[in-house]
This record gives sequence, structure tokens and C-alpha cells, in this order.
Amino acid sequence: MRGAAHAGLVMVLALSACGGGGSYTTVADKIRNTGTAVVGTKIDQPGVGLRTGAGDPQGFDVDVARYIVRQLAGGDDVRITWRDSPSSAREALLQNGTVDLVVASYSITPARSARVTFAGPYVIARQDTMVRATDDSIRKTADLRGKRICLAEGSNSYRRIVDPPPDGQLNLPAVLVPAANYSDCVRKLAAGQLDAVSTDNLILAGFAEQQPGRFRLLNDPISVERFGVGIKEGDVATCEAVNRAITRMWQDGTAARLLRKWFGGTGLELPASMPTLQRCG
Repeated sequence: MRGAAHAGLVMVLALSACGGGGSYTTVADKIRNTGTAVVGTKIDQPGVGLRTGAGDPQGFDVDVARYIVRQLAGGDDVRITWRDSPSSAREALLQNGTVDLVVASYSITPARSARVTFAGPYVIARQDTMVRATDDSIRKTADLRGKRICLAEGSNSYRRIVDPPPDGQLNLPAVLVPAANYSDCVRKLAAGQLDAVSTDNLILAGFAEQQPGRFRLLNDPISVERFGVGIKEGDVATCEAVNRAITRMWQDGTAARLLRKWFGGTGLELPASMPTLQRCG
């Protein structure tokens, strides 16, 4: 009997060792002890997270994630596996353990916070609207009345245009044109299949800079968007560690440098101070 129990213990330990992150109770522990991380980000948003070939994605969120993960590892190098995290899949990717963290223009909202533990915000964006540069019929957000606006799968930005409070804001009648993601929205905008794309201004500025002269931002923001780091629900220890990393990122000047690197040429008024971090848990 004792031999069977000993064999069972050996098997449990062996499975734990072979299971990689399975023996760690928090994501922060896993990253610190294994030197590896799986990070969900966008791969179709220029300036924020964009993959153009076989290499790693590039963008502001990608660089923020690299900084945070390195801080979680105590300053050591970390081997990061990047996973595409479209808006419609972010919660599921965290819940099923496919990714350790999501850094993907992930606005903190009450509905999402019921399913995800958020650290941050690491930056404050504002929802704005982008139209074709040649379209003089839309000069301010109120001009979207009756227009065709994009509904990106998994995003709630359109609600602030078409819904009344508390879920929305402007309660404007508009035609919703579905799209797979925001790069699909921009393609449809360029093709004349819709009239406007409304979402976070950092995302829109990246698309506008990618095709100079083709699009125009209204510069008429309608909401404050708090970009957070998504963590599996209940992992408070990792959330607190990420918040410490975000604080250091702003204090040592990295956040300001990354904002200038990716958005300094867009004409946006860039955030100049660290956002107020929300409490974990």
C-alpha cells in the first residue's frame, strides 16, 4: 500500500513538472519561474499591435506587454509567445488558459470586469471617429445621425453612438455595418461600404497614419477609454504585480517614450501622466 501511495505521489509530481505552468498558482509565479509567457494582443492594428510577416507583432501594446512581462520576471529576459486576441475572444482566451495576459487595447468596463481581473489602466485613450478624408458631411460626432457606422465583432464602441445611457451615450439612429474586426472596418470605410469607424483614438490614429491623406479623425472625443491588462479572474497577486510594473513604467519614462514612438507623428494629444490605477480584486 505504501509503495502504491509513493508511486502515486511520484506520478503527480511528474505530471506537475511536465505540465509547465500547471504547477504555479499565479501567472506572475509562472513567468518568474519559467521565463516564459503567453500574451494575447492584436495583430491587425497598426501602431497598437500589427503583424506584417512571420515575426513578432509590433506596436504600443506589444512594447507595453514586453516591459510588464520583464518586470514580472524580476528584470530577466522572458520568451514570449504571442497569440492573436480579437475582441470577441479575449475573455475566453483568459478563462481557458490559452493566454497568461491580454494586452490588446482592452478597455476596462463593468461588464468585462465581472469575468476578467484587470490591472491598470496603463494608458487612457478616448473614443473618437474616423471618416474618409473626402467626406465633408461628417464634421462632428453628432453628424453620424443616419450614417453607416461599423460594428466590429466583440467591440462595444458602437454602443456609445447608437444606445442611450447607461450603456450608450448619444442615442443616435444609425445603420450598423458588421465587420470581423477594426482592420475590416477600415477596409470597408475605404471601399465606401460604410461612413465612419468609431473606437479608441490610438487605434484610429494608427490606421490613419498607415494610409496618409485617406482618412480623417474628427477630433471630437465622446468617452474616456481605460486600457487594462486582462488577467484570469481571481488572480489578484498577478494583478498587483502588473500594477507595480505599470507604475514603474510611468515613473522611469518608458510609457511616455513608447507613446511618442508609436503616436508622436499622428497629431494626437498624448497622455502626459500615469492614470489612476484601479484596485485589484
